[in-house]
Amino acid sequence: MTVLAWLSVAVFLGAYALIASEKIHRVAAALGGAGIMLAIHATDAGGAFFSETSGVDWNVIFLLLGMMVIVGVLKQTGVFEYLAIWAAKRARGRPYRLMVLLVVITASASALLDNVTTVLLIAPVTFLVCERLALPVVPFLIAEAMASNIGGAATLVGDPPNIIIASRGDLSFNDFLVHMAPMVIVLMVVFIGLCKLMFGKAFTYDPERAAEIMHLNEREAIADRRLLWQSLAVLALVMAAFVAHPVLHYEPSVVAVLGAGVLVAATKVTTEQAIAEVEWPTLVFFMGLFVMVGALVQTGVIGRISQLAVEATSGQLALTTMGLLWASAGMSAIVDNIPYVATMSPIVADLVQAGGGNGAGQVLWWALAFGADLGGNATAVGAAANVVVIGIAARNGHPISFWQFTRYGLIVTVVTVALVTPYLWLRYLA
Repeated sequence: MTVLAWLSVAVFLGAYALIASEKIHRVAAALGGAGIMLAIHATDAGGAFFSETSGVDWNVIFLLLGMMVIVGVLKQTGVFEYLAIWAAKRARGRPYRLMVLLVVITASASALLDNVTTVLLIAPVTFLVCERLALPVVPFLIAEAMASNIGGAATLVGDPPNIIIASRGDLSFNDFLVHMAPMVIVLMVVFIGLCKLMFGKAFTYDPERAAEIMHLNEREAIADRRLLWQSLAVLALVMAAFVAHPVLHYEPSVVAVLGAGVLVAATKVTTEQAIAEVEWPTLVFFMGLFVMVGALVQTGVIGRISQLAVEATSGQLALTTMGLLWASAGMSAIVDNIPYVATMSPIVADLVQAGGGNGAGQVLWWALAFGADLGGNATAVGAAANVVVIGIAARNGHPISFWQFTRYGLIVTVVTVALVTPYLWLRYLA
């Protein structure tokens, strides 16, 4: 690699260390790293702000912005209080039952929506229900972020890397359902068991508060029924457009911004009220992170690492599959999985063709998808859903540190990727 490439690696690792150590605010670390990358010409304005492969992913930024506005309007209707009481009553106030209910809802929704949208919708419910039952909210938020990443792996539209893989590999929505969804169901069952082991100390049952919850009428929580129906109508249209992406060809970001605009324009909600819930620090953090990772793409660092991982397998399909799975999980724990998959997909496409096109070689696409999607759980910055949840938690006075998230994320990633390993071997290679 060139001197510039090594410099960009040093800048990225320095910024990452500051984010992990929390010596300075993560937004300052990300923006500082992005600024240095631009100053040393590891990237430029074109690469940082306009490139599809190495620039800020504006689709992600505007998807987040649009959905944050929609969630902000929904919050004023009282619907999250309604859902919180409903969920607590269904779980009969039992903390573990409640966590199981919330993670199953999160994973199921993430299969139809993108995982970021799902956590934006479920997080407000979680805060309210945990407050009602006097439970620590952090374990629930961490579990939901991870469930969204696992559930999103099941379908083409559930996680952005899957959309890239489908486009490059000429794969359909049904291909993901057949090859990914069965294993995702198994992983969710295992994950529910892991939640009991990892967060068991948080499950303190309070009979008095549970009894209070059971006597509440959730319908009384609705503060503005007209606004609720207007908001739900717009949200339903937005969700339908997400699912119909292969037909409509509207990017999720466009759908979210259109939905937010229609909701604000058609209701009595003011602009100030609509943007009050927008997590501006989270959006800025993503921008800085995208620029830093884009610089690694521009200088050839990510491409070189990916090629070395593939070359190390010497063209053997089984070895290549396993190497790709674990390398993708490892890389996605460190850098955002979207630019990683964008960089790796041309290499995988060539390997698939060499392995027989739509035949046995296609297992490499599933290895890339599983590795990138599940590897996002490993660290606090491994997936967009993680960053969003941490931002929401901090805004609501329940900060989640980098290592607090990561110590659970590493366990979940190792266990889930380890389970996928024999699945790929037995189904495609044995």
